[in-house]
Amino acid sequence: MPVDTLVSALVALLVVVDPIGLAPIFLALTEGMTNAARRRVAVRAGLIALCVLAGFALAGRWLLAQLGITLPAFRIAGGLLLFAIAFEMVYGRRSDRQSRTAEQAAHEDHAKHIAAFPLAIPLLAGPGAITATLLLTGQTGGNPALLAALLVVIAIVIGIALIVFCLAVPIARVIGTTGNLVLSRLLGIILAALAVQFVIDGLRAALAG
Repeated sequence: MPVDTLVSALVALLVVVDPIGLAPIFLALTEGMTNAARRRVAVRAGLIALCVLAGFALAGRWLLAQLGITLPAFRIAGGLLLFAIAFEMVYGRRSDRQSRTAEQAAHEDHAKHIAAFPLAIPLLAGPGAITATLLLTGQTGGNPALLAALLVVIAIVIGIALIVFCLAVPIARVIGTTGNLVLSRLLGIILAALAVQFVIDGLRAALAG
């Protein structure tokens, strides 16, 4: 996978996962926990999310084949889904939805379970991240070396999310509410452009076929 494609994959996953935007939610979910307990929750959530995304990266093409879905069709559909997520980010609806999900989990699940839900799924490895992973897997063309590179990119993104969770308190203090809103809007615009590119690539492949 060329360097520019790897960078594009890294940016796409970082924007979709949005670790900095999840920092306030992580703090809310782990309120009252010690720093050590928070680190344990963060690591467990990261491992679960990594396994989920890596699983879709490895078996995604097989799953599409079993369902009879062509890669161009999935690129178009996935691009539209990512664009919808970008729309939510730009207009501030995604953070509200994530906050409601986190609040619901905090009331319904015990603290030891929040690493799996909602931190790992659907906040870290949600529909957007899974879709982006499948789209990026399609770009590898089944090449083992390129697929391995994509798995490294996924691990890097999850690693960044873990670092952000461990530094959530100072990050939330420095960025503040206004900074988080501005960053979310900017990332939403970037994601919208990437989503449109996925749709264009899918249309080109479909027309060429």
